[in-house]
Formats: sequence, C-alpha cells, structure tokens
Amino acid sequence: MGKEQFYPVAYYYMYLSRQMEEKFKELFRKGYVKGTVIISIGNEATTVGMSLPFRHGRDIISLLHRDFGAHLVASSPLSLMNQYIANEKSPTHGREGNVHHGDTDRRRFPMISHLGNMLAPAVGGVWAARRNGEDVFGLATIGDGGSSTGDFHESINFASVQKIPVLFLIENNHYAFSTPTHLQYNCKTLSDRAKGYGIEGITIDGTDVWEVYSSVYDSIQKMSDDSLPRILECKTLRLEGHAVYDNAEYVDRNKLEIWLKDDPVSKARNGLIDCGFSEDSILSFEEDIRNQVEKITQESVKISSPDPRKQTWSVYSDIKSDKKPPFKASNVRNLHAVNSALDYLLKYNEKAFLCGQDIGVYGSAFKTCKGLVEKYGPQRVIDTPICESATTGFCLGASQTGAFPIMEFQFADFATEAVTQLGLNAATWFFRSDTAAPLLFRLPCGGGITLGAFHSGEFEGLWSRFPGLKLLYPVTPQETFEALIGGFYDPNPCIVFEHKLLYWGKQEDIDYNGDIDSIFRPRKYIDGNDLTIIATGAMVETVLSVIDKHNYSAQVWNPFILSPLKIDPIIEDVKKTGKLLIVQESGETAGLGDRFISLICRECFHELKCAPQIVAAPDTPIPFAKELECFYIPSQDRICQKIELMIGEKCE
Repeated sequence: MGKEQFYPVAYYYMYLSRQMEEKFKELFRKGYVKGTVIISIGNEATTVGMSLPFRHGRDIISLLHRDFGAHLVASSPLSLMNQYIANEKSPTHGREGNVHHGDTDRRRFPMISHLGNMLAPAVGGVWAARRNGEDVFGLATIGDGGSSTGDFHESINFASVQKIPVLFLIENNHYAFSTPTHLQYNCKTLSDRAKGYGIEGITIDGTDVWEVYSSVYDSIQKMSDDSLPRILECKTLRLEGHAVYDNAEYVDRNKLEIWLKDDPVSKARNGLIDCGFSEDSILSFEEDIRNQVEKITQESVKISSPDPRKQTWSVYSDIKSDKKPPFKASNVRNLHAVNSALDYLLKYNEKAFLCGQDIGVYGSAFKTCKGLVEKYGPQRVIDTPICESATTGFCLGASQTGAFPIMEFQFADFATEAVTQLGLNAATWFFRSDTAAPLLFRLPCGGGITLGAFHSGEFEGLWSRFPGLKLLYPVTPQETFEALIGGFYDPNPCIVFEHKLLYWGKQEDIDYNGDIDSIFRPRKYIDGNDLTIIATGAMVETVLSVIDKHNYSAQVWNPFILSPLKIDPIIEDVKKTGKLLIVQESGETAGLGDRFISLICRECFHELKCAPQIVAAPDTPIPFAKELECFYIPSQDRICQKIELMIGEKCE
C-alpha cells in the first residue's frame, strides 16, 4: 500500500479513535461510562499503524487497554461504544470492563489486567494455527511497564526457542501509570533485550503512523522467511493521564509541551496534505467522522442496561455427550495408568499435544511420559523451558486455534508459578468470551516420599477457589485413567491431581467403556452403618487399611470431583449414618475438609448425631526428614483413634 492509499485509511482510524475517546471522557463525566476508562490519546499512530498490516480474523492479535485504535481497525465503532457504556449489546454482555474485551471468534484475545500474561496466549495461538497448516502471524502488545514482568521474558524466550513468528510490540510512552521509565529499566532501549533471545529488535518513532506501518510490515516479511519472533519498540506518547481520573501531575509541564508538538494525529493529518489532499476535503472528512461518533453515541445510550435475569451465569462450557474408544489393561499401577491415558489421547486425537519440563527423552520426573516422544515425536511431546506461567498461557492460546493441550507441571507446587494464567485467565475465559478453553493440566502431588516443602504439596484448596476450573483427584488406576480422559474431553480447564505415592500403589485392572458422562461422579469403595468417611488422595488407601484391619462398619468415599463439587450421594449416606469424618493429607485450612463439612451440615444438620471431624496434617509446610514427614501425614493410628472416638461418642 502506497502513502496515497495508506494515509486516508490510517487517518480515518486515528481521528475516529481520538474523537471517540474524547467522547468517552464526556460520557464518563455524565455517568454513562464507568470504570477504568484508559485513554490512548497520543498513541494513535502506534495502535493504528501496527494493526493495519495484520489480517484480522486470521492472524492472532493480543491487544491491551491503550490500543483503542487497533480495536477500531478490527471491530465496529458501535460495538466498542456499547462495550464502554456496558449496555446489553456490549460484546461481553457487560461482564467485562470497558477496556477488557476481545473477540475470540476473530482471534483477538480478550484482555486481562495482568498485562504480561497477555503475551503467551498469542504465542500458543500462532503455534497451533501454523501446526494446522495455516500461514498466520501474531501481534502481542505490551507497554514499557509491562516489559518488566516475568511473563514478558518467558513468552519471548518460549517463542524464540520454538520459532513462533509473533511480533512483540512494546509501546513505550515513558510512563508505567506514574512511574517513569528510568525506574523501570536500565538498558538504552527496550529493543536491546532482543539480543538475549537471539532475535532481531528495533526501536522506531511511534508517533509516525507510516513508519510504524512500514516497520510492522517489514517485520512480518522477515518472520515469514525465518519464523522467528521480533521485538519492535515504538517510542510513543501518552498525552493525558493513565485514565480519565488521572490528571498526570507527575508529568513535567515543559516536557508535555514538547510532546504536544509531536501529536501523532496532527502528523498524520500533515501526511494527508503531503499526499495532495486539500484542507477543505480534510475538514469535510473530519466532520463526517464527528457526525458518525455522535450518531453511534446516541444509538448506544438508548440501549438498555444488561438484565441479570437474562445473563448466563455459568462459568463452565457444556460437556458434549460422546462415546470414545474403550480401553482395557490388566494389573497396572497408577504410573502405567497415566502413561496409558496419555498414549490413548495422543493416539485418538491428532490435535492433542503434551508439554512440560523433561517429558521428552527423559520421560518426565516420574516416568509417566516414558516412550511417548519416541512414538509421537517432539512436535507432540514438547520439552519446554522452565516457564510454567508462559507454558500455561501458551496452552490457553493453542486451545483457541484448534489444538488440545495437555500440560504437566513437574510438581504440583510449581503450578503456583501460573496462578494468574490458570486461575484468572484460563478459568474465566468462557465466562468472559463465551468460548470454551479445553485444557488438561496434570499435577503430580502429595508427600510420603521425603521430598520436602516445595515438592510435596497438593494445593487442591487453592485451585478450588477459582471459578471456572474443574478439579479431579483419582485414587485407583481405573480412576486415574478415567480422570485424564474425562479432563481432556471436558471443554473447560481441568486439573488432575496425581498423588505421587500412588504411582507405585496397588495393581488393578482398567476397564473403560468409552462413556465420558459416567466418569464425573464420586467413588464409593465400601459400605457400612456407623460412619461416613470422605478421604482424598493417598489417604483413601490409608483409611481402607484401617477399616480392613479393625473391621469397622463405615462407608468410604472419594469425592473424585473436587470442583465443582458433586456430593449428593455422599450427603444421602451421611443422612443414614449420622456421622461424618474427613481425612485429608493437606493441612486443615489448606484442604477442602471444611468445605465438605459446610455443605453437608447445610443439607443434613438435623440428621447428624455428632459434630463432623477432620483428620488432617498440621498447618505447616511439609517437613523433609522421614521421621517428621511420617508425623505430619495422618497415620493409621490417628485415623483409628478418631473413628473410635466418633463411633463410641454419645451425643444428645
């Protein structure tokens, strides 16, 4: 596109962006627009110039709160006005803030405020689309402040290692909210960081829309040749505060006066004049845009507010009933059940891939992935850098462009590195975007093998607090195989806890009939009359050993599904016995025992014969020494004592 064709298009979006944001400020003062109204005045050349070379609806785009001009290129002005006013026709149904939005159907990923976490999903989206044969590229934007985050470095390193063509565009407007850049980084330019990743990086004038457009276009051409990502730093401007409520007193007035001379909208207007457009034609052009803004404003403010009664409040996408190939195996332990399930999933779904640390030739820390890379290749069994957060975001993005990710965290403890990506981004994806995010995460967890505080946690209590995640905690080989199959085919982010001690537990047969629906249910092991026991993880086997040794008459349940809890049959059994005991390896406040008691007491308070009890670990980190760990983990003696107390207890 030559300058004569380019400038009318670019100036239209830039002037429209400026006029709409001026209107947002007016509507904020009048009370029509609320929330964090972040303004991109001064950034129009960068946002419009960077977006025009990409093919919206085909390439993967990740935009931030100060990218309004780019959203205009990819969307309609009325739709964006509805988003800011948060009426019932807003793209997010009023569920998201005015700057938090996207369009997953057109591969524009929705924004979260944890800005660094926006990058990795774009990397995964591009990777999966290209894996499916699509010739696509990615645009992932970040500010100068956001470039200080760990996910910024993790994502670019991941993209470089895997050779994924994403343009990481840094919008350097000299301030991260109120913090100047000299307090953010100490390198000469942010593009200098590209050298550390073995890729190209350049810095350009982000107030010149033609220079931005040309540089982005050239970057795409280079990425087409070598598939490597790029860093493009645009030195741009923020001519107003961080948001409408910020007067930017921290900006030196003399500096601001200098910046105003580089107003990108004025520079683009001069570009039109240089291309031969008359002053009268430009004035008419601008008047048409102002009239357009007034028209859509009047239309948008007349639209009703969202009606809570008409909203879909579910955080989960529906599971499709389906029949899968059956599977049988004899005399296997959980370790082999995991391996068999992964092999099954990779075999029957060519779009499935497995990723994590040391899962390739090494076969993973506990050898659950042994032999899979030899069978399916390194493009489907991917050894990743040590970057749990970026890997999680990568999987999320890949799930949006046709892939079905299975990610192994080497230890459940390490999943805490990805709390934002997993708990706030992936878990809320469906609620925010009306788009499913089919993701399976494997968490080897639990103690008993003397690995200490940072390799022995379960963390089921933590992950249960995030709406939108599904948690499965199997015990037997049959349950383990089914949990991985069910979690994979569930269209929501699913976490499967795999207790490490159970990897080498009892040998049992697996007989899976291929029915997905039958997987999601609590598991009952034995029946009895005196007591109902709920146990999770390795505690199930400990409880069963106690019952067998002392011949107690007790029911033993594994809830299996820890979130969303489905314990109706357990509640019915508690009504029969009148007594409830929870046995968990996690500390009393860290596990879900209190949650079980709360729900069951609400439903059968009058049927309870005594107060429910918990046998749990102390609320301390897991100790290392074998003697201390044995004391920490609930023992048969402690469980036996509590059962004796409850069975013999007489309550009025």
